[in-house]
Amino acid sequence: MKLKKVKQSVIISIALLVAILLTLPRVLSLFNVVQQLTDSFTTPSLLDILFRFLFSIFIFWVFLQYNTNLRFFFSAYSTVKRNLIAIVVNSSFFTISIPLFHYLYPFFSRQDMLRAEEGLIHFVNLIVILILIFISSVLRYQIIHKQDLIENHKLKQEKIQSELLALKNQINPHFLFNSLNSLSSLVRDNKKATTFIGKLSFMYRYILQSGARDTVTLREELQFLESYVHLIKTRYQDRFSINITIEEQWLNNEIPTLALQLLVENAVKHNEISKEKPLKVSIFNTEDYLVIENKMQSRRTYVDSTGNGLVNLSRRYDLLQGKRIVITSNATIFRVKLPLS
Repeated sequence: MKLKKVKQSVIISIALLVAILLTLPRVLSLFNVVQQLTDSFTTPSLLDILFRFLFSIFIFWVFLQYNTNLRFFFSAYSTVKRNLIAIVVNSSFFTISIPLFHYLYPFFSRQDMLRAEEGLIHFVNLIVILILIFISSVLRYQIIHKQDLIENHKLKQEKIQSELLALKNQINPHFLFNSLNSLSSLVRDNKKATTFIGKLSFMYRYILQSGARDTVTLREELQFLESYVHLIKTRYQDRFSINITIEEQWLNNEIPTLALQLLVENAVKHNEISKEKPLKVSIFNTEDYLVIENKMQSRRTYVDSTGNGLVNLSRRYDLLQGKRIVITSNATIFRVKLPLS
């Protein structure tokens, strides 16, 4: 799932507001509105107030920026790991920011800070930062919730479009099946032809029946793939082969419909297949992934392809299961790993 950052205007507005509230007592003291503040703390001045104000905006902006977009920065990590990283980073940044403030203060304000005020600054900034972290959590939850609603809406829209497309393709499925049965009876004496027609009929029925489903079991997908591979082998004979080795325990796991067919079709479409260079596709499981790989044999001729197949499959995994496929390739091997658990 593509994560979005919280709008900078929101973060800057909050940081600005908190900085104003934090420096307001000193502004009031500057004009003798709260006289007792000048007796216990450093005498306020325009440079003093300006430095505190700008430094506060910067520090609060960094804290808000980091904590609000924590999920964006560390999207590859689990929630527990992200929270641990957040604690370490926030503690480290707070530990550095306060000494930095004391170090820079004399240079910009042209005066020294009273010791009585240093401890209070530590305490006040700690309280403010804890409040900001809470605000960041609320903002982060809101943006994630809003994004989930948007993604769910997109998924519903895409499902509706898929169903409409399926309806267009189902103008009269019975007519097609009857035609295939009639064709099969005409070539009854040709075993290869009747088998081919049977596999094609099974594929079409599977596509129609699974059109209303977002996912199917791996077992069902492999049954469909067997028919699809038969059609490919009918064309390429021994120039194409596929080796499937999957443990029984994974066969009931669900994957997006036609995911394996798309990857095998992708391998056939983009690789040279000849007697000199036969194509072999391997499908196997390793840990929590289903791996589909083939040897790279780039075609010499032009391949008519939109290039959207893998992109769409990746998006379907993201929307349906919140997981990501892993695509790797080098000079010899092209590999796609589909999450199983």
